[in-house]
Amino acid sequence: MPVTIGLKGRAEALVSDQNTATAACSGALPVFGTPFLCALMEEAAWKSIAPCLEPGQSTVGTKLDISHDAATPVGMKVWAESEVTLVDGKRIELAVAAYDGKGPIGKGVHERFIVTDEKFLAKAAKKLEG
Repeated sequence: MPVTIGLKGRAEALVSDQNTATAACSGALPVFGTPFLCALMEEAAWKSIAPCLEPGQSTVGTKLDISHDAATPVGMKVWAESEVTLVDGKRIELAVAAYDGKGPIGKGVHERFIVTDEKFLAKAAKKLEG
C-alpha cells in the first residue's frame, strides 16, 4: 500500500517527571518539555507511514518546524496527530499538531524520507571507520 496524502497518525503520553523540560535540560520548569513534544510528533508521523512500507524499509525524520504554544503540567495526558500532506517520491511531508486536555499545545510541519534499512545503516556505520 503506497503512502498517500491524508494518511493520519497519533501518539500519546502522560506528562511525568521523566518528560519535563527539567528532565530534558531544555529548561528549569516541570512542564512537558519541547524535546519530548518533538519526539511525540515524530512518533505520530512515523507510525502513520510504517504500515505502508515494504519489509526492509523505514522512514527517517529530516526536518521539524514546530511551535510549542502552551505548557502542560505533570499529570496531564498529551497527544500528537499527524497527516500526510505531500508525497514526493521518497520525501513525505506531514502536518503535525499536539494537544492536552485543555486544547492545542503545538503545531508545525515535519519531513521524513523513506530509506532502505540496510543501506542507511551501512552508510552510518562508515563513520566509525578510519
